[in-house]
Amino acid sequence: MINIIHKEDCCGCSACAQICPKECISLQRDNEGFIYPNTNINDCIECHLCEKVCPILNSIKENEPNKVLAVKNKDNYIREMSSSGGVFYEIAKQVILQNGVVYGAKFSAQWNVEHAMAYNIDQLIPLMRSKYVQSDINKTYINIKDNLKDGKRVLFVGTPCQVAGLNSFLKYKKYSNLTIIDFLCHGVPSPKVWQLYIKEITKKNKAEISNISFRDKKLGWRNYKLTFSFSNSTSWSEVHRNNIYMKGFLNNLYLRPSCYACKFKRFQSKSDLTIADYWGIYRYLPEFDDNLGVSLVFINTAEGEKLIDSKLFNIKETSFTSTLSNKGLDKYTPKHPKREYFFKHIDSYSNNISKLIDLCIKENVIKKIIKIIKNRI
Repeated sequence: MINIIHKEDCCGCSACAQICPKECISLQRDNEGFIYPNTNINDCIECHLCEKVCPILNSIKENEPNKVLAVKNKDNYIREMSSSGGVFYEIAKQVILQNGVVYGAKFSAQWNVEHAMAYNIDQLIPLMRSKYVQSDINKTYINIKDNLKDGKRVLFVGTPCQVAGLNSFLKYKKYSNLTIIDFLCHGVPSPKVWQLYIKEITKKNKAEISNISFRDKKLGWRNYKLTFSFSNSTSWSEVHRNNIYMKGFLNNLYLRPSCYACKFKRFQSKSDLTIADYWGIYRYLPEFDDNLGVSLVFINTAEGEKLIDSKLFNIKETSFTSTLSNKGLDKYTPKHPKREYFFKHIDSYSNNISKLIDLCIKENVIKKIIKIIKNRI
């Protein structure tokens, strides 16, 4: 029986709930907004499948990729619509053209993030671009297993822990009709914090939200903006480094507890490809950098290498060493010192979550002076 004693021992992948033959495991949100399994012990038959399928209890050692590439979609319009180089869309499109299905994260009607299935090209659009919230995986693993049994071509894209959950759910069986992609993950923020921020933005702009883009590239790839569009045809946006929600996220203030000791950061999920932004490209391949977005692609399997087709992408091989400045490759994500304070007071700031985030991440005057002096030395 799965029994979470320490919250850092659960990544919220939901594999345990989906594998349970008696459906006696429910996923419940805690006061921080993250889901955790809760077992109805009266219905539990002690089959221990939930323990066997847990990716944290059965984590795999670190690996290094077979090859590392800088990749750009040849269609600049697709790159403009994408978080970085437009890799996901092209691979997903090929799966759809083979009468396959694609699973990825999209916004719900209430602007939560959830995994959904796409079976035509139009349905791929909501799955594009980064969404800095932990997604609800729903019954995705069960649906994928059914698709595979039916001979469907399947593409699944998720965080490394979600990918590890899927692979464990499938007992690490190799399916010729399954492609799995994960991405370098900084950590997943609380859905509760996101919903409080949504509430604040809606109230501030006095209109319902009609669209959200975490990676608006109007100012270029490196200066991407968080942009909200509203039902009254207005919009509001901020460059990510100035936006209070993004600052809280990037300062590790409200990540899931398991993210601070992630067991899947260094290619332990067993994906075919790992994708990311190639932020340091201007140092290593400046001629390939046009500030429209370049994907960093880690080839983890022979099957993954076949997906990066030179007919669809512009490709440059690079070294693993050149990618280590990407924070998603850090072994550990340091916990913000005021995380506990933040969640202790979150309900008191439910109408002004930005104020609490700012209060927690604001540097004191002495630290600011020290930073200024160091920058001038």
